[in-house]
Amino acid sequence: MEYSPPPLFKQGASARAKMMICACISIALLLFDSRVGALTVVRQVVGTVLYPLQVVAMLPRDALLGVGTYFSTLSGLERQVRELKTQQIAMAQTLQQAQLTQAENAQLRKLLEAREKVPGKTMLAEILYDARDVFTRKVILNRGTQQGVRAGLPVIDNQGVVGQVTRVFPFTSEVTLLTDKEQAIPVQVLRNGLRSVAYGRGQSGNLDLRFMAPNADVVVGDILITSGIDGVYPAGLAVARVIQVENSANGMFGRVVCQPLAGIERNTQLLVLMSLPEMPPRPPEEDTTKPVKKKKAADAAAGAQGTTAGGAPAAAGAAMVNTAVNAAVNAPAAIPAAANAPAAGPGLRPAAPPQPLATTPAATPAPRAAAPATAPAPVAPRETR
Repeated sequence: MEYSPPPLFKQGASARAKMMICACISIALLLFDSRVGALTVVRQVVGTVLYPLQVVAMLPRDALLGVGTYFSTLSGLERQVRELKTQQIAMAQTLQQAQLTQAENAQLRKLLEAREKVPGKTMLAEILYDARDVFTRKVILNRGTQQGVRAGLPVIDNQGVVGQVTRVFPFTSEVTLLTDKEQAIPVQVLRNGLRSVAYGRGQSGNLDLRFMAPNADVVVGDILITSGIDGVYPAGLAVARVIQVENSANGMFGRVVCQPLAGIERNTQLLVLMSLPEMPPRPPEEDTTKPVKKKKAADAAAGAQGTTAGGAPAAAGAAMVNTAVNAAVNAPAAIPAAANAPAAGPGLRPAAPPQPLATTPAATPAPRAAAPATAPAPVAPRETR
């Protein structure tokens, strides 16, 4: 049974009355503080005292909000990182293209400057790829017979000679580089004009000056240029720089190693010289068979002249030979006739000797038969015949 005091002994106001009184006091204090501001110090002191309690009371809420914010922030950051990476890749590609374009423009400007310095018509070509043969130094260009390229044309860049066109196709062409073992180019030293021939060394990427005298005036650092005596490369194009000179002590040929000046391994665009330098016409080659022909013609003319001028003596010589032969044939018949003839007496007349057979119609050759030494002379032309 709940104990409650009797109404007679009840003290104090009711709960409703207490609430109303507190509300009125609070309103009065608010009005007073807003008007006068006398409770500012009290409010600061109370706030300072109650602040730790407020922090402790707010910890659960802050913890929940922090966890949610952390995960949302993490996912957002990951998304931003992915987007930034994509943008970075795109910007890197754009930057690379811009750098490549800038490098190509710089190289093209240099090629244009070199194009103005080189006489004749030139054509810009781009390197497509290297040749498949690993033992040679060749590249393929994107220009062929359709663009007027032909075998033998020189190829240069802004720094010097690169090589020569060796094979041509309808839309592409093959260029043998200057450093190929099968390639040679006439050069001269820019400092003193000494001429020589530079040969490629293959995979080493250098050039050799072969058959140089040990005392040749070539030093390290000399610049080699084209001499132009081959009729292929214009004179004055830069070729290589001397990097090594070895003079043989036994008097044999010296060894000179050169490094090409052209960017053979760095270029993507090249210049093809479409017109070869004009060379003066070469003198006609001497025919080595002409002296023999002239000698034969002179001998034939001399023989014909001897036959014409000495026709009568030759005929006379032939008649002499015939007379001598007939005399030799008839001599044995005359000797026995003289031996068998009777001796001539006082009353007898000696018999007449037999007459030789007449073999020649001419009567004048008889006295010439007495000189047999002159008969063999006309026989000499028959031997030469």
